[in-house]
Amino acid sequence: VQLQASGGGLVQAGGSLRLSCTASGGTFNAYDTAWFRQAPGKERQFVAAFRWRSTADWYTDSLRDRFTISRDKATNTVYLQMTSLKPEDTAVYFCGARLTDSSGRYPTKPNNYDYWGRGTLVTVSS
Repeated sequence: VQLQASGGGLVQAGGSLRLSCTASGGTFNAYDTAWFRQAPGKERQFVAAFRWRSTADWYTDSLRDRFTISRDKATNTVYLQMTSLKPEDTAVYFCGARLTDSSGRYPTKPNNYDYWGRGTLVTVSS
């Protein structure tokens, strides 16, 4: 499956953005799909993930009150709605995917995910 992320841009602090990640060459039905972000000079950080089979979602705790992951099954798209944005949210945002396994775990590490799209840059100005 190939992933394509979009929706990044420049926004003022306090604003909102919605990122989209679409799949080609397959559907997300058997996948966990996740958003990560990477600021300059920093490691890739887990943001949120969604499990299509069960509709379970999980977040990094510090972002769950401002960011929401969701999906549109009809268009095979996963979204990241970001609100009350802060300058420290500035980063390249990546979507990743992995086939859901039977472990019952909720992966949050970049190396847990096998498929990646090109990132989309989010810049939050103060």
